[in-house]
Amino acid sequence: MDIQPIRTDADYQRALARISAIMDATYGTPEGAELDALATLVEAYETRNHFIDAADPIEAIKFRMEQMGLDRKDLEPFIGSRGRVSEVLSGKRPLSLNMIRRLNRGLGIPAEVLIRDPADIIA
Repeated sequence: MDIQPIRTDADYQRALARISAIMDATYGTPEGAELDALATLVEAYETRNHFIDAADPIEAIKFRMEQMGLDRKDLEPFIGSRGRVSEVLSGKRPLSLNMIRRLNRGLGIPAEVLIRDPADIIA
């Protein structure tokens, strides 16, 4: 086992390739220990170098709709009338606190994603 720090994207790519090669390693074996160590190093590197901004609230709703096979009509219990659903999904109307609560409870979309102002999202 030759584990090196991950300092560059090339180091990162090598670590990912090695993780892929030993993904099925058994816990308690030398390869299992190597997999655990590499995963820890990759996670630390990604945290430092691959910042992912939180999702846009409307995109999060659309993504959840796609995941669950929902259409706009299915959002009416959470958002309101067909017109209101259309206004929200087109960005013409902001989500209200009650809509956020219902979407969070009913569709499991994290509230912290839903309360983001789309104007504050880094493109």
